[in-house]
Amino acid sequence: MPIRMERQNPGAVLASGEETLNESQYSEVREWIETQVGETLKQSINESVRREQQSTGNPGPLPADAVPRPPCKPKPRLERAASLDEKHWRRRFKANQDSLRDPEATGSSSGSLQEESAVPDQNNCSFSDSQGQPAKSGYPGNGKPRLSRILPKHALPQMEINVTSRALRTANRIDPDYMDYQEASSQLRYLRQSSSLSDTRLHSSMVCNQCSSDSMKSTYSLLTPIRPKDMRSRSYLEGSLLASGALLGAEELERYFPERRLGVFIATWNMQGRKELPESLDDFLLPSDDDFAQDMYVIGVQEGCPDRREWEIRLQETLGPHYVLLHSSGHGVLYLSVFLRRDLIWFCSEVESDTVTTRIVSQIKTKGALAVSFTFFGTSFLFITSHFTSGDSKVCDRILDYKKIIEGLQLPRMIPDTNPYRSNSADVTSRFDEVFWFGDFNFRLNKERSAVNSILQSKLEKDMSRLLQYDQLTKEMNGESIFKGFQEAEIQFLPTYKFDIGCDVYDSTSKQRTPSYTDRVVYKSRHKDDIRVVKYASCSLIKTSDHRPVFGLFEVRIRPGRDNIPLAAGQFDRELYLLGIKRRSTREVQQRQAGKNQKTSSVCSIS
Repeated sequence: MPIRMERQNPGAVLASGEETLNESQYSEVREWIETQVGETLKQSINESVRREQQSTGNPGPLPADAVPRPPCKPKPRLERAASLDEKHWRRRFKANQDSLRDPEATGSSSGSLQEESAVPDQNNCSFSDSQGQPAKSGYPGNGKPRLSRILPKHALPQMEINVTSRALRTANRIDPDYMDYQEASSQLRYLRQSSSLSDTRLHSSMVCNQCSSDSMKSTYSLLTPIRPKDMRSRSYLEGSLLASGALLGAEELERYFPERRLGVFIATWNMQGRKELPESLDDFLLPSDDDFAQDMYVIGVQEGCPDRREWEIRLQETLGPHYVLLHSSGHGVLYLSVFLRRDLIWFCSEVESDTVTTRIVSQIKTKGALAVSFTFFGTSFLFITSHFTSGDSKVCDRILDYKKIIEGLQLPRMIPDTNPYRSNSADVTSRFDEVFWFGDFNFRLNKERSAVNSILQSKLEKDMSRLLQYDQLTKEMNGESIFKGFQEAEIQFLPTYKFDIGCDVYDSTSKQRTPSYTDRVVYKSRHKDDIRVVKYASCSLIKTSDHRPVFGLFEVRIRPGRDNIPLAAGQFDRELYLLGIKRRSTREVQQRQAGKNQKTSSVCSIS
């Protein structure tokens, strides 16, 4: 019958005693195992022989040759005398081996020859290396020594994706409509790495055609793949700023803004209540000398046109389908519109607005302020457009308007303050991280018209210091009587007030009003250096009003936030979006048709 073997696990010694086996212990264990195997084999053979004897009816003792014996070691070969030819051949072989060895050499080839070179053994003519040990590989049939394997000093580069099969590349194609997105995403310096081939590494070599409707599924989309184990461990509580999977957290912020910088376009324009709108707003919102469009467009209007909805449609038509109207508010003839890239509407909180009237009679809403606030990721924004009291000498009234506005605006309401310890209940601008205040402030130049004309007739180019030394707003801001804590970019454009309609001539009427910088954009940040000015200029091509539009381009630092704020849930003015896109497409069709008619038309002259 078979014998049950209880084998000892050598690793158990290591696990229990935390000791290592020496050579003697290891040999004892090996001998014990061989003994057990031999006994088992012996008993199995004896059992088979006994069964055979019982079957044949010839019981008797087991034959001696039935017991297995260990194999005998080979007898050492007798040493024989070498002939003269063999001695001569050995001397020549030894000379060749010595010529291959170079004690001065440092290269890898000579060292490998020394290690792997084999010489015949004197006793049994077997091959051995230079150290006297038996050679591992010996000689091939042609009698040449075999070189050792040469390993690279550095790790081999990763295999490029273009070596994949044609079927794999064909199965992952993108529409031509995705080309602009693919080019923009390839310019980002901080691309997240993924272990899956369906991430950005795979799409870098994809071919674009019309087959993406079947291939661009969830696994091979442009979005970062989500693993089920990450979804299991995700926390849906408010979470921390660095929580993985948080909608407003750092991971999602760095995905869209690796440098955490948001491009903001701020514009103000006094339309003088004109019903006629410019034929095109491209020069105003999309200057030709700008390389890229901004992420957010905020436009404030004073004395706006009677049809506010038409004004908003024109803005949507100009910005195109990449932008949506996040919020729009009106207070009399004050309009404020906020457009945002449609990819970013999911990271905004609900938008809150408030108004203040600075007129004695509150029903007259020509002077006052309109404010809009919201939180984007973890940074709170406040945008204020205002129209202060007019008049060359009414500086004190304008300062009173400012104080009334900062005390009267009640924002935020439902959105939590990002830093309540630095907030002031008497100043709305202290309750937000980034504040932009723009509008027709009506501050003038304290100088006669003739003196201002003489300065304008000289070649000022971009140095407006000779005019700004008479500016009322600059003087009051330096004295901190108004816009305390605010800054303004350097002014390098001509005064924006007051022009004759349709031309670049300042007031030519009998009043002879002094040209002034009434339209301004100032900013304030709770954290130092959060706002960087990219451009501050006026649009001289819009001439339908006595004011020229003024705009500023800014880069604003964005911080991650917590998922504890009421989100806007991607809401925008869908009806306005469709009207603007329809108007834009109709205009393009008309332009193409006009171009075709101009090419096909011919003029005949009779002499």
